[in-house]
Amino acid sequence: MHFEKNHLYHIFNQGNNHQRIFFSEENYLFFIEKMRVHLLPYCDILAWCLLPNHFHLMTKVNQVELPVATDTHGVTLSHPVSKNRTLNDSIAIMLRSYTRAINKQEQRSGALFRESTKAECLDCSKGITPSFYNSRMGTQIHIHNPEKSYPQVCFNYIHQNPVKAHLVNRDENWPWSSYRDVTGLRNGTLINRELIKELDLLTYSSDDSKSSDE
Repeated sequence: MHFEKNHLYHIFNQGNNHQRIFFSEENYLFFIEKMRVHLLPYCDILAWCLLPNHFHLMTKVNQVELPVATDTHGVTLSHPVSKNRTLNDSIAIMLRSYTRAINKQEQRSGALFRESTKAECLDCSKGITPSFYNSRMGTQIHIHNPEKSYPQVCFNYIHQNPVKAHLVNRDENWPWSSYRDVTGLRNGTLINRELIKELDLLTYSSDDSKSSDE
């Protein structure tokens, strides 16, 4: 994945061979905390959705890499040792640590997620973001209204995913997305509400996006 500072990205991955990645309420809550720890130092999260076999995030990248303390294995050093960790590194650590926990829980081994997490820039100046995402991920976005920006379409699409996947009949009925937080039905702290307002993403229409069954 290639990230640039101060740009918006749609980040997504799914279970290897379309397998489940969430098995219980505790798993969803555990992954949310992983996002808080591993993503918020680098990004503002604008929208998120966790589904049984995949996830979607919309973020604004603030830092591409940050210094982190190096494990000294208990040895006290006169000069602290540090190195840089990229956002790519942090996402990989988040998914690996979650995989270890699920493998232990389910008494399984091997990859839980697809090998490559995808990140599509929604507002990069180098060309126009395509109006669709890799269909092998079970994901498509089509703009029916040309006046809608790609960030707006992606923001709406992420929140509409549970309905498109036939998990619920209304967006607000799915607890594992930021929809309830965006609409004031819940006061979750993972999203940046002020940035959402600044980017004027609160316009919401069920006709803005279309997806394949996931």
